Order: sequence, then structure tokens, then C-alpha cells
Amino acid sequence: MRPVYMITGGITKFAKAHPEKDFRLMVREAFDYALADLPGLTRAEIDGSVCSYFSDHFTRQLKAGAMVQDYLGLCPKPSRRIEGGGATGGLCFQAAWEAVASGRMEVCLAMGFETMSRVNTWKGNEFIALASDTNFDYPVGGFYAGYYAMMVQRHMHEFGTTTDQMAMVAVKNHANALHNPYAQKPARLTIDDVRAAPMVATPLTILDCCQMSDGAAVALLASEEAAQRLCSNPVRITGVGSGTDAMRMADRPHGDVILLPHESAEEYRELRYPGVHSFRAGRMAAKLAYGMAGIGNPAEELDFVELHDAYTSSEIQTCEDLGLCRYGEGGRFVASGAPFLPAIDYGLGFSGEERWSRIPVNPSGGLLACGHPVGATGLMQAVFAFWQLQGTVAKHLGDATLQIPDARRGLIHSHAGTGTYITVSILESV
Repeated sequence: MRPVYMITGGITKFAKAHPEKDFRLMVREAFDYALADLPGLTRAEIDGSVCSYFSDHFTRQLKAGAMVQDYLGLCPKPSRRIEGGGATGGLCFQAAWEAVASGRMEVCLAMGFETMSRVNTWKGNEFIALASDTNFDYPVGGFYAGYYAMMVQRHMHEFGTTTDQMAMVAVKNHANALHNPYAQKPARLTIDDVRAAPMVATPLTILDCCQMSDGAAVALLASEEAAQRLCSNPVRITGVGSGTDAMRMADRPHGDVILLPHESAEEYRELRYPGVHSFRAGRMAAKLAYGMAGIGNPAEELDFVELHDAYTSSEIQTCEDLGLCRYGEGGRFVASGAPFLPAIDYGLGFSGEERWSRIPVNPSGGLLACGHPVGATGLMQAVFAFWQLQGTVAKHLGDATLQIPDARRGLIHSHAGTGTYITVSILESV
């Protein structure tokens, strides 16, 4: 495998609706931004692309990726479509990495989009629910807010996680997004605001859930030779990992915890794993990415994380899967203030526990505040990680508040279904 670098990226504003733009124009805007930020790169040097979008239903268009390829002026170069539920963008990023790492391409475009506003919200939720088992789960009310409500109820029962801890995630991510002009729903919230919002599925209120969105994002990946020639400050992709699990949670067997390098079997001797409180696929994705990147303790060796917070509860669960804290400690990890940016005053009283290293989680605002145009989401994370590691957040956002000083290594994480596909990628400045 050859070293692979990210050399530029771009995103559109994520919004509830972009009625004046179709999916081709949104991708074109992100693509043009990426090329404008790297003047030395021309279309002629792009060898091909990978296109990600979750659902043909939202666009009512099969082979939409082929239409985007044409609209960007990249025909007749190779292209293919990637789809994997909520992890679609993350899978696209890793597919582009594979194209370059294998030697097939010198420069590969990863591009993703979703136009979810073209249908009513109830119909959009139905389309998303088709990513559950349509023979068993879907016919008995298998909508995702219900799945995640059930999972966090179990997390609360097992580990004492509280709704106030969940609300802290919403407060944090929406406040971060106040400094991100690309975000769909920046807001200054309180814990009381989150808990008083309309209930969707107990204990998840509407402010515990991400929003459907229109948006697009692109990332351009290159070989070492091409990166050195085209970009003065590329970012290296040092680790990739992915994991899978059974579609139906009832089919998932109990077994030993998949241990990360800094953990021992003894500390989880009493834990029934994975239960419905943890994502086995996420732990596998993390383990593989950490092994490839040479990470021994992620809480000490990562400078930030952009993870898939479709719900406040899933951010808490995923912090555990990624080894930022032990299983069962996610709620207390949030309450300690460890995943909060030091640069922002959230108006929250933290527990003052010092046992966790500070590691900002979702400085972009995450899915909760940025929105979730599914095919673009994982690529949006890659773009924000790229800007963090380049130290160019102020340049791209017009505001340096979200810039993490001297960030050297970051993690991006995409998640599908109830944890059926999960990707983790590690990016590092050079």
C-alpha cells in the first residue's frame, strides 16, 4: 500500500432545503471550492472518482453519480457509486483511499451528496427506515429514533447515564456550530431547552436528534508524489478501519469485548457485550484504524474527533467504542467537560473529574448541528478534519474559534443503521 494524502476539499452549506439547486450543482459548488483552494490542481490530473449518496429515492434518479461525473467535466474517466446507509460518506472516503493506495489512481475525487428535502419528513424517515431489516424490524415500526431510544434506555439502565448528560452533547455541538457558517442549525441552547423540546421517542427529544438536510462535500486524495507536487501542506491518511454487524440487533451474539491497546480484559469482566448499548462494529473499525496508525491510547494521542452523532446518545456510545473512555463511562465523560472545546463558554457546570484527557469531540458541530445529508456527511467530516490539521479553520470559516491549536492527529467516524457498517479513518498533519 502506498501512502495516501488528502490535498484539498470543499463543502456546501448544509440546509433544510436548497430548492434552487439540484444535486449536481451542489456537488459542483463543493468541487469548485476545493479546486480554487488548490490552484495547481486541474481536472486533467484527476484520474477518477467515487460518488456517495444514500438513497435513489430522494433524487428519484438512478445512476445519479454518473450525472454528477458528467456535470463536473470528468467523463470519460472511471467512476463508481458507494452506498452504505449512514456510513456512505465514510465508505466513499475509504474507497478513494484504496484507489490511490493500490496504485490504480494518482489523484482520486471522493464526492457525496443528498437532497433530502425533495420529500416530506415522514416519507424521508420511511426511506431511512428501509436501511433496517424490512422483513422483521421495519414492519413493526422500525424507525431509527425508536431504535436509538431503546438503546439509550438500556445504556441508562446499565450505566446510570442521564438525560442531562445527553443534553450536554446537544448544547456543545449546537454551540460549536455558531462558529461554523456551513452548519444547518447553530444555536445557543441550555440543558432545559433540550429536555423541554418535543419528545420524539422517550427519552430522545427533537433536539437530541440530527436533522435531514440538503448538502454536498468533496475530498481529493493523492499519492505521495502527486501530493508533494500539488499541495504545500497535505494531510496524510495514516489509518483506516471498518466494521460490520448483524442488521437485526436481536441477532447479535454476546461475547468478549474487542480490546483496544490500552485496555485489559479484566476491566470488562462483568460487562455483557455488546448488548444493545454498544456498537461492536465501531470498536472493530477503531481497533483496525488504531493498529494501522500506530495509536496505543486514543484519548492521549488524538487531538480531536469528528464522529457520527445522529443522536446525542450515539455520541456517548461512540466515545466508548472509540476508547476515549471505558465502556459505561460515556455519560460521565461528557459531564466531565473532556470533549468540550476550551475556546467556548458553554455555560455548563462540569463534574471536575480529571481522569480523562481533554479531546474535543465534534468541533464542527457534528450531525446534530451541521445536519445529515447522508452521502455528504462523512466527507464533510474529512474536510473539517483536513482544515483543522492544516491550521486553516479561520481561512475557511472566517472565524478561528473552532481551530484546535497545534492539531496533529484527528479521527473521523461514520456509522450506518444501528451499527451495521462503521468506518474510522485517522488523518495526520505532515
